[in-house]
Amino acid sequence: VQLQASGGGVVQTGDSLRLSCAASGRTFSSYAMGWFRQAPGKEREFVAAISWSGGSTYYADSVKGRFTISRDNAKNTGYLQMNRMKPEDTAVYHCAAGPYAYYRLLEGKYDYWGQGTLVTVSS
Repeated sequence: VQLQASGGGVVQTGDSLRLSCAASGRTFSSYAMGWFRQAPGKEREFVAAISWSGGSTYYADSVKGRFTISRDNAKNTGYLQMNRMKPEDTAVYHCAAGPYAYYRLLEGKYDYWGQGTLVTVSS
């Protein structure tokens, strides 16, 4: 499975942005997937995860209530809708996937990692 994140850009505080994660390979629909981010000079941070069916999700406290993770298995694509964005959301966002329970992504458990997309939130 190959993953490619897209949709990043420069937005202002309070704006919204939707990231996409396009996957190749027929097995994506059976994998949990998630989003991570890494800001300059900081460690990688878990953002959100979703089960293979889309029925279960989990969010970091820092984005809960503002971000929504979803997926369309028919399109082999995952999404991260980001609302009410803050300057501290500025980071390179990566998607990841693997044949594990979705909450294992919180532990950094995944097999596939996509090239990131840069999100910059100006104040």
